[in-house]
Amino acid sequence: MMKRKKTIFAVASIMAMALALTACGKKQETMVEETTAAPSEVQESETETESETETEEAGLQIIEERKVVDGQMQSYLTGEWKDKEVVVRRPLAVMIPNNAQAMPQYGISEASIIYEAPVEGRITRLMAIFEDFDDLDHIGPIRSSRDYYVYTAMGYQAIYCNWGLAKPYVEELINRDTVQNISVGVDGIHKPADEAYGRISRPGYAKEFTGYLFIDGLKDAVDRLGYEWEYDDDYVPQFTFAAEGYRAEYEDAEDAVTIRPGGTKSNAGGYGAYNPYFEYNKEDNLYYRFQDGKKQIDEMNNKQLTVSNVVFQYCHGEVRDAKDYLAFGVHGEGDALVFTNGKVIKGTWSRMDGDGVPPKFYDEDGNEIIFNQGKTWICNIWKEYSEFVEYE
Repeated sequence: MMKRKKTIFAVASIMAMALALTACGKKQETMVEETTAAPSEVQESETETESETETEEAGLQIIEERKVVDGQMQSYLTGEWKDKEVVVRRPLAVMIPNNAQAMPQYGISEASIIYEAPVEGRITRLMAIFEDFDDLDHIGPIRSSRDYYVYTAMGYQAIYCNWGLAKPYVEELINRDTVQNISVGVDGIHKPADEAYGRISRPGYAKEFTGYLFIDGLKDAVDRLGYEWEYDDDYVPQFTFAAEGYRAEYEDAEDAVTIRPGGTKSNAGGYGAYNPYFEYNKEDNLYYRFQDGKKQIDEMNNKQLTVSNVVFQYCHGEVRDAKDYLAFGVHGEGDALVFTNGKVIKGTWSRMDGDGVPPKFYDEDGNEIIFNQGKTWICNIWKEYSEFVEYE
């Protein structure tokens, strides 16, 4: 295998000397009000806790353990500086339809991670992971659950939000004590939370695309059901991020500025119906999302969806029954492609430690892939249809 050398580029020498700047422009040496690490990383001595550390490869700076600086921490989901109360809070995992009849979606540009996977009908559905949701009135439209989304949400310790479910495959799972579920009270939901949902008039739209999650009602439901708002001691962050002021460049990796999870032709792998793709913009280092020949936008702000990283996670899939309900293996191991900084890093994913731990991503040499700070879009690729994946 060709060894791909990871390099981190210091954006400015003054940043390298100071290690990092906070999101508001203050240096890390600003007075620390409180020192906090991920629950599984807390150490006895504050002097041992560093926000950013250097790996064994000289010059490669990453975020490892977290500090609280002026009331802010670096997010476990994006690496960016956010209010501490936001960073330590369990995120929301919200089921959102992605078919043309539902567009545009509302509030989705505020998600830190978007997970996309095929469903029956051979289209995809999104699960958006939100940590910044206090300023949102509502999110949606909201759609029903499939078990592989629930298993994925459990890896983030997320509060799982859905309207409906594939009952034969989801009922037992979604009602477990280990799943913090906020759902409309349909058949198969044992602890309904109807106060979190309502309908918004959308003339010309089918009724199934008019249901929304309302944040005030969600918060009331979480409190009523007695769910925990903060990560527990077993929380494991999914990504390792480049430190503030640095970029994971992967200069020896292959260029990939246009990436298509389902290619350009119709196919039954889930991505062939609307042919989504991402285009990398080197000016802002972001990937712009397109679908069905158009920009995919957020109705809330009319902005095109953008992310800093895109992941193709290859999973074995099966058709379960005559209704075309699908199953995907989101535990175990598989191949993966990680796109960041206009490059593609070939590697693998692994999730071997149970439901409560997310998959990790590794390069061909077995090294954990370093992500650039910002939002990430993860496409579950049906392995049996992997021939349709394209990038250039």
